[in-house]
Amino acid sequence: MSQVQRMSRLMVKTLRDDPADAETLSHKLLVRAGYVRRTSAGIWSWLPLGKKVLDNVSRVVREEMDAIGAQEVLLPALLPREPYEASGRWEEYGDLLFRLKDRKGADYLLGPTHEEIFTQVVKDQCTSYKDLPVMLYQIQTKYRDEARPRSGVLRGREFQMKDSYSFDTTDEGLAESYALHRAAYQKIFARLGLDFRIVSAVSGAMGGSASEEFLAPAAAGEDTFVDCPACDYAANTEAVTFVAPPVEKTGHGPAEELDTPDTPTIETLAAYLGVPASATLKNLLVKVDGEITAVGVPGDREVDLGKLGEHLAPALVELVTAEDFEDRPDLVRGYVGPQGLKIRYIADPRVAPGTAWITGANKPGTHARDVVAGRDFEVDDYLDVVVVEEGDPCPSCGTGLKLDRAIEIGHIFQLGRKYADTFQLDVLGQQGKPVRVTMGSYGIGVSRAVAALAEQTADEQGLSWPREIAPADVHVVAAGKALQTELALDVSEQLAAAGLRVLVDERPGVSPGVKFTDAELIGVPHILVAGRRSADGVVELKDRRTGEREELTVAEAIARLTA
Repeated sequence: MSQVQRMSRLMVKTLRDDPADAETLSHKLLVRAGYVRRTSAGIWSWLPLGKKVLDNVSRVVREEMDAIGAQEVLLPALLPREPYEASGRWEEYGDLLFRLKDRKGADYLLGPTHEEIFTQVVKDQCTSYKDLPVMLYQIQTKYRDEARPRSGVLRGREFQMKDSYSFDTTDEGLAESYALHRAAYQKIFARLGLDFRIVSAVSGAMGGSASEEFLAPAAAGEDTFVDCPACDYAANTEAVTFVAPPVEKTGHGPAEELDTPDTPTIETLAAYLGVPASATLKNLLVKVDGEITAVGVPGDREVDLGKLGEHLAPALVELVTAEDFEDRPDLVRGYVGPQGLKIRYIADPRVAPGTAWITGANKPGTHARDVVAGRDFEVDDYLDVVVVEEGDPCPSCGTGLKLDRAIEIGHIFQLGRKYADTFQLDVLGQQGKPVRVTMGSYGIGVSRAVAALAEQTADEQGLSWPREIAPADVHVVAAGKALQTELALDVSEQLAAAGLRVLVDERPGVSPGVKFTDAELIGVPHILVAGRRSADGVVELKDRRTGEREELTVAEAIARLTA
């Protein structure tokens, strides 16, 4: 038998107005409906209703992870420096890490993710191929020192996450563990009621090879992904690749310098010469681990610094400053061209051998035209580094891509042997020789999934939870009079006896209008009202999602809700 939660005893304070600092729908509604409370920037307290929803998400995740044979553990959040220094992530994570010292001066961190520690656990516990494969997971609080925590629980400095890890002796075993997690994630997000896409992604600081993201399309999303309307291709914009078409062999005259005063930008140059920006070559200067490097892209495109950073990781990529130009007189600000440069030159595949460009001549107020890639300058590395735009060709079929915003709710990686190599994770193989273990890493943002659901399912009245994760199955409202309250409490007990989770609003002295508004705001899937026909034993049942209403006898309502 389930319990009945009375609103008169529930710690919940609903608000009529949006919080002043709230930017996203989920931020506004989770605060207004009394699910969360801000403790500090990026740090949130989960109140009783919010904790129920958070626990329901965790329950679904836990059930599906158990179903594929994963075993739950709980590792510490306070971690020593040494494992992360060994993997290089003590430095790679930079300011994102919460770092602290104990009273003896030893360095620690608050865990952002746990590859290193899981690897050490398995190294200690598994010594033979007979101990593998094994899949371990935990649902735990993670910490990242975000520079601008925002959007409520969508981007906090402390958050709930399910992270799991697979350990296999072969690449084929890793592929199987990866497939099991991929299928489990599809079941999890379907059960949660999320609309989601699986897209190709980059591994970033996690390392490894194959990588896919699970994205929930939403206007509040901070990720941009591309979707092909003609085939099944979908990818994070940082993972989109461009295949350069064959360049027509056209005879180009020799490079010719042009007097172009006061044209240090692509816009001023194109206007001065009367040419499209796409005819020009933009050369962005960056520093890669302190070394100045030029990045060439067509003038009508922008360099995606995130993509560039992923390509060059773990090297640090940053823009050059005015001081950098002072130390390099050969680099003329606003007039840099690739010809004759004495620095590394990276180019987008669109700057293909045989293409001709208008670009800087490395002299003040001067550009050059008919500067041909492969003839007048050489490219050291071709990397896809432009910002993806709507209409760019699909890498699979060539159709123009569509851009959309989304919230990242899950990410899966085939890590391979990166961490096993770092910590020498070997087991004794079938042939009696050491075998290096290969790993997978799989994450779900548990608290983020709550916000993503709020973003996708809420309406102008408030939250509207899917039944699987709602804080109750039915919200019973007593319109106010004694008879109505008596009926509401009686129906609530009958529903609870039938196994339903019931929230009943029997608050004395609260107007029916406020109760109805709160019921819409809190977002339980079904609202049952004991109102004007209570004396006849008739109640009103409303579907929160569709708004459909019908009058039923108490017996009919109970039968409908328990069907």
